[in-house]
Amino acid sequence: MTRISGRIVTPGAVVPGHLDLDGEAIAAIVPDDAVGDDVIVPGFVDLHCHGGGGHTFTTGDAGAARKAAAFHLGHGTTTILASLVSSPFELMRSATVDYRPLVAEGVLAGIHFEGPYLSHARCGAQNPAFLRDPSLSEIAELIEVGDGAVRMMTVAPELPGACEAIGLLRSSGVLAAIGHTDATYDQTHAGVAAGATVATHLFNGMRPPHHREPGPVVGLLSSTTACELIADNIHLHPGMLAFAARSAGPERAVLVTDAMDATGMPDGRYELGGQEVLVADRVARLAHNGSIAGSTLTMDVALRNAVAAGLPLVDAAAMAATTPARLLGLSETLGALVPGLRADLVVLSADLTLRRVMRSGAWI
Repeated sequence: MTRISGRIVTPGAVVPGHLDLDGEAIAAIVPDDAVGDDVIVPGFVDLHCHGGGGHTFTTGDAGAARKAAAFHLGHGTTTILASLVSSPFELMRSATVDYRPLVAEGVLAGIHFEGPYLSHARCGAQNPAFLRDPSLSEIAELIEVGDGAVRMMTVAPELPGACEAIGLLRSSGVLAAIGHTDATYDQTHAGVAAGATVATHLFNGMRPPHHREPGPVVGLLSSTTACELIADNIHLHPGMLAFAARSAGPERAVLVTDAMDATGMPDGRYELGGQEVLVADRVARLAHNGSIAGSTLTMDVALRNAVAAGLPLVDAAAMAATTPARLLGLSETLGALVPGLRADLVVLSADLTLRRVMRSGAWI
């Protein structure tokens, strides 16, 4: 029996005490006021990540994907989706096939296709050369060859055939996300009605809100969708992060990194989806037009930034683990510090700086 002591962040409360483990599982939580200042939170679940530590998910290379997942595991992300960017179908298909063994092994929780069925007007750092209208045949083939590996796809709901694509994703058990969109408020709600349940990095890559045309931001916040938030203090002002998180609530707000391979690496020149990216002082931008191109964020820093923005620690932990785990259908296995669940956890110091990471009852 392993025992870990500190302030344990459970769903709904911070409990000073001991976390008792039995093998890979949490056995019990024993309250005790005589513990140190360490903070114990559930292992992070990142729904949106393109790479890190100099390695990328976007090229479909299984070796690079394994290393990128290991980098983020070292920062507390015990469950991760490999996010690709807009690409030719051949790359999407080959990546799906090559990542299937990593999903079976548990290195990845699945694949997220951020595109290519996105708006040209709101493409951000997506390569416009690869953008196209949704193809039901492409989506069906990816789902078939993935055999459960494809877990999420981002679609702009205003595109021709988008609602049909969203319906296909939903009926196939794949999360349909709305993002990189110039949709109106009504078009956004049509996408939600068709089955979309996630907003891809809310605010970023979207038509800005206007009081006479609320657009996708207000459309998504006012719906039932879970809303991804990039808490790097670059994509979102801390005040906007807190506003959106409070509006959605911890049961719908989700912290993500949107990290690229430059995460954890020196400033310099990198590549994303066939486009050159310049990284300077943590900020990644396309070389040719200055658009923000992903982030250099890790989930431990995202949690710390969310708390610094004024969100309760319990809510931030839910946004970083419990809510995304539920979206992936994994809440019976992981995502919270509850007896019976897998012992995925992160030990933080009193100032929320990462100290140790455990996955399946084993220290990383």
